[in-house]
Amino acid sequence: MCAMTTADGFADLGLRPDLLSALTTLGYEEPTPIQREAIPPLLKGNDLLGQAATGTGKTAAFALPLLERIADRIGKGDKPLALVLAPTRELAVQVSEAIHRYGRQMGARVLPIYGGQPIGRQLRELQRGVDVVVATPGRAIDHIGRGTLALDELEIAVLDEADEMLDMGFAEDIDAILQETPDTRQTVLFSATMPPRIHRLAQSHLREPVQIQIGREKTEPGETPLVRQSAYLVRRDHKPAALGRVLDVESPTAAVVFCRTRDEVDQLTETLNGRGYRAESLHGGISQEQRDRVMARLRSGTADLLVATDVAARGLDIDTLTHVVNYNVPSAPEAYVHRIGRVGRAGREGVAITLVEPRENSMLKTIERVTKQKIPVEKVPTVADLRARQLELTRSSLHESLLEDDLSRFRVVVETLADEFDIMEIALAAVKLAHEASGAAADEEEIPEVRPREDRGGAPRVGGARPPRERRGPSEGMTRLFVGAGRTSGIRPQDIVGAITGETSLNGRDIGAIEITDRFSLVEVPGPAANEVIESLRNASIKGKRVTVRRERAAR
Repeated sequence: MCAMTTADGFADLGLRPDLLSALTTLGYEEPTPIQREAIPPLLKGNDLLGQAATGTGKTAAFALPLLERIADRIGKGDKPLALVLAPTRELAVQVSEAIHRYGRQMGARVLPIYGGQPIGRQLRELQRGVDVVVATPGRAIDHIGRGTLALDELEIAVLDEADEMLDMGFAEDIDAILQETPDTRQTVLFSATMPPRIHRLAQSHLREPVQIQIGREKTEPGETPLVRQSAYLVRRDHKPAALGRVLDVESPTAAVVFCRTRDEVDQLTETLNGRGYRAESLHGGISQEQRDRVMARLRSGTADLLVATDVAARGLDIDTLTHVVNYNVPSAPEAYVHRIGRVGRAGREGVAITLVEPRENSMLKTIERVTKQKIPVEKVPTVADLRARQLELTRSSLHESLLEDDLSRFRVVVETLADEFDIMEIALAAVKLAHEASGAAADEEEIPEVRPREDRGGAPRVGGARPPRERRGPSEGMTRLFVGAGRTSGIRPQDIVGAITGETSLNGRDIGAIEITDRFSLVEVPGPAANEVIESLRNASIKGKRVTVRRERAAR
């Protein structure tokens, strides 16, 4: 029955039999809305400008017609027929593996190329011949400069997560890459948001594109909003405990907790597991096989919390998701909207929680202003609140057992004890044992209340230079790195952001203040990621030049 549904649903869109067979094998049943809207015009050869959030089936929406378009030439030449540009190596790998799965029966040769991977293997595969290249812009430019990536026979180019690529400073690289492709190519652009710069990019490179927009379901007037939003003001050193307390009270069925760095992900996962949760970590440091296992555990219910970096969580679609938690305030309102859109689907209520450090309060105000929604700031649950919630959970469990379980085999225990004790005393002892067996935490330490304060300089700018100022220490939790090139070398903030994001697991929103002088630059990165950035940039180049990168030396 499933196979029939798959064949009927996707066959109506005009896909070839071997693609339909692959979809059936993968368990696809019905096209998603974006697939229904995007695949037909792409099969006709139209350019396409699409707005779609994570979890809408966007990758298949461009990958299936891409394979259909190049089907007759697959395996017959050396040069790529299709190019997909993605902002990060994690997304490049994810898209590459999806295209490989769809095109396996067709013999499609798919190659991901990105920074942080030995270039030798990429060179060998490109020389051997590939049909589809999925690349980060920085590494694509590198191969074009080496003469190892020829795009003169390209039939289709896809810009995936275009807004993210622009955030990372890849606008010039995208222009340079597309200039190497034929004017006759088909161009597809997908973006989660549609700011003016995306429209300018589309005007430069797309020809009379079909435009589609797949948004979240809107709440009808008078209905309760599907996403309940709240924020908790808490100091950095109390955040792990505060998160545990909030989750204990909320009792999510399944939740994603977003962190800035992979080290933060690993540390928080360990903390939550110690608190009794079944938490799994997801970041750029894990393999695709590990990622698949993590997702299987979350979907099957054997795990209830996913702690992830923003980039690693892209493309996830979890039907059972009830809560999204921002462990840090997202520095871009679009990122906040994108994250909370993962819950509150299909008529179910979702919950979005944000932990706010005092210095991040103005960033929360910016999100409220842009989204035109008030995010209530609530007090972190007290020990008394937690105990009350735990008792309520115990009461609910007992109520369910009284209604549904066969308790007759325990009657002899109660009757024997009733000869010696009052029935109420027996019941109280049973409730105590049930309550303690549920794993209710003692958690006696109160978390101090924090009052909002306005940051003197406003929200920290991410990926942009600050005006000249007296140099102070780096922001809390950040490490400042020295980059041995500045204005005289033509270095701009987006060049530094692009180099870091192209070679490491960080994304543009992880990077803090950037200061550029005539001869050198200073950039703030999350402390746990500093060594990764230094090591990765030792073998990379900025503006085509090798530069010194090290920790800033303390002023004497």
